[in-house]
Amino acid sequence: MPRLLRINMSTCEAKFEEVPEKYLPLGGRALTSQMVCDEVPPECHPLREFNKLVIAPGLLSGTTAPSSGRLSFGGKSPLTGGIKEANAGGICSQKIASLDIKAIVVEGMPKGQGTWLAKVSPAGAEIISADELAGKGTYELTAILRERYGSKVGVICNGPAGEMMLSGAGVASNDGDGNSSRYAGRGGLGAVLGSKRLKAIVIDSPTTYGVPVHDKEKFSSAAKKFAKILLDHPVSGTGLPSYGTNVLMNVISEAGTLPVRNFSNNGRFEHANEIGGESLARIAKERKGGRVAHACHPGCVIRCSNAYPMPDGRICSPIEYETAWGFGANLEIKDLDTIAELNYICNDAGLDTIEAGVALGVMMEAGVIPFGDGKAAIAALSEVAKGTAAGRILGNGADFTGKAYSVTRVATVKGQGIPAYDPRACKGMGVTYATSPMGADHTAGYAVTANILKVGGFVDPLKAEGQIELSRNLQVATAAIDASGLCLFVAFPVLDNPDGLPTIVEMLNAQYNLTLTTDDVLALGKNILKGELAFNEAAGFTKAADRLPEFFCNEKLAPHNTVFDISDAELDSVFRT
Repeated sequence: MPRLLRINMSTCEAKFEEVPEKYLPLGGRALTSQMVCDEVPPECHPLREFNKLVIAPGLLSGTTAPSSGRLSFGGKSPLTGGIKEANAGGICSQKIASLDIKAIVVEGMPKGQGTWLAKVSPAGAEIISADELAGKGTYELTAILRERYGSKVGVICNGPAGEMMLSGAGVASNDGDGNSSRYAGRGGLGAVLGSKRLKAIVIDSPTTYGVPVHDKEKFSSAAKKFAKILLDHPVSGTGLPSYGTNVLMNVISEAGTLPVRNFSNNGRFEHANEIGGESLARIAKERKGGRVAHACHPGCVIRCSNAYPMPDGRICSPIEYETAWGFGANLEIKDLDTIAELNYICNDAGLDTIEAGVALGVMMEAGVIPFGDGKAAIAALSEVAKGTAAGRILGNGADFTGKAYSVTRVATVKGQGIPAYDPRACKGMGVTYATSPMGADHTAGYAVTANILKVGGFVDPLKAEGQIELSRNLQVATAAIDASGLCLFVAFPVLDNPDGLPTIVEMLNAQYNLTLTTDDVLALGKNILKGELAFNEAAGFTKAADRLPEFFCNEKLAPHNTVFDISDAELDSVFRT
């Protein structure tokens, strides 16, 4: 029977309990958000004892469903002040699910000083004093824990940024190679883990695919069909495995929606090709230790990850498009080695690369360091793990950095940095940034699909028409996918192939002996959003929070010379239906 594991840091006890019936049909984001809504007071301080960090595998995690190893983390965000779910790849989701654990809830707060880790295995769960691990970066920490508990363990952990409770901190987990670089990065949930003084959770499961399946034959048939759907699509079957997510760099620049120089008024970067996926793949193949078509977890057929060899032999894995943008075009830095170094620093310190990139852009806007100066950017970012005043400013995110340096061009919504698509020339993304309960989060409703890539149809990115419906539908579908444990990139073939969503439903029905329809799955997505929006309203959010910074609405973006011109009334209508 599935269980909940509660790690109570007030009492330093780890206890298993039965899963309440209302939680049994839920997984991933559906479960984390529901438990946060049920157990976390919306008005509580996110870094005190009443907040919780809920960790949940998806409904399909721990099975042989392709690309189903996402792990959701939920809590009240110290960055936005609202509800947050962030999910990550790696091996931990499948290991937790294989131990028959529906969710891990980290709650309470220890009195006095100290650092702890939790170890979870078939024998049970325990909380162990770990003062010797305090302050360690995620790379060294994960190496120590794999040496101590075995090379196949899953490790969920915090870097120094999380221990210092900086709002830009994420939660790291490891992949099959042992790299602790699979991040639930957004929203500052690493700071929530840090507030509990739990440095790491070690997951020691002897199996990857240990979840029981009701009808194995039907499940296997549906899983094989779904794998073929993923592999037959040009994005998930060719583009992503060949070049990773950074295949988008040239595409987005050519479309004129690439944010450059802290979201200035130019949507193209003349050095996009030098920092894009094609160049990354070439360098990865030329240098020893490099890889493309790298799977972040067992059973992923998309394999969008990469391993980038740095000049000194270290491996940065992976460099994602949003990271290459944040440390590249956004800062006017034009070489991948510098981007890789900044990425590596973030991974080790436990920082979200998007938030760090946007914050560095604000710092450069203030004139503290020059645009294009990679060495200065590396020096500035290195201060975060040291805990200096300048490092703490940067580590607390773009909004905090803007206030510290009196900068008015700060690209955030609900306090969270806007990622790598300028909403003036990709207006569907602007709607998602403004209205998602998560804050500015591209994965919440990835309108680039229809706006730029023409996946699932085409909605002109430069016009206001159709963007509300596009974003709404994508936010609903995304919430449902986040509940399943499937990687969001399955959305590309699902949007184009009429058999995509029904095949996901087939897998769910075969696993759980259900009779769900596609409408049921989409209804789940709507219910997730409804609960998240209600939490935010109770936390004090009003419609005024669902707005983009004003410069997007009155400063034109070249080369299309467009502004974000979707009215407040239209934005307010997104979740009325």
